[in-house]
Amino acid sequence: MLCSSTRIILRKNQILGPIFASLLTNQFSTYSKQTHLRFSHLSSVSLFSKSIRTEFSRPLLFDFRSVRAMASQSQTESVHNFIVKDAKGNDVDLSKYKGKVLLVVNVASQCGLTNSNYTELNQVYEKYKDQGLEILAFPCNQFGAQEPGSNEQILEFACTRFKAEFPIFDKVDVNGNNAAPLYKFLKSSKGGIFGDSIKWNFSKFLVDKDGNVIDRYAPTTSPLSIEKDVKKALGIA
Repeated sequence: MLCSSTRIILRKNQILGPIFASLLTNQFSTYSKQTHLRFSHLSSVSLFSKSIRTEFSRPLLFDFRSVRAMASQSQTESVHNFIVKDAKGNDVDLSKYKGKVLLVVNVASQCGLTNSNYTELNQVYEKYKDQGLEILAFPCNQFGAQEPGSNEQILEFACTRFKAEFPIFDKVDVNGNNAAPLYKFLKSSKGGIFGDSIKWNFSKFLVDKDGNVIDRYAPTTSPLSIEKDVKKALGIA
């Protein structure tokens, strides 16, 4: 048998238990709702924040990169965007040749191809210079050290021996890390059969009136043999 005190306790528990449980349930439910609202609010803020980052930050970053890439491309899409040095060290903006057809050649004074190329370059230049052709000669000493002289010596050689009238520029590298930016552009525009690198003296690039590279010719290709391409570029074919 249960003692009277025990029966009283049990009776109280039977009465108070449901009340206490109900109070706990209500408190937990209220706390749960507050917690849910708090987390819901945080989630909404977080989602809104992410939405802002997604909707604005990424597109702006993308647009900036696109504009920068487009600007970079526009700066190097034409020969006319380059500035080079003449034989006396003065800057020459190649935009001055807009509307001209260009034949860009790396020349050397002591090469086995020197006589034939200088002679034929002169012939082509004399024939088409009044119709819009310019020949741009860039001395280079990277092939067999066959252009060892100073700019003054190179000018004297070309003008005295071959009566060259086309412009001769500052001596440059055409290959390697120190290659002139113009030649990096020319090579990237028209690769050779065995890669982009210039193979020897008197490699030639034909450039149209808008500064775009039309074609590339091997050192052994004679200037007279590309006369047909020159005339086509000039619009007189």
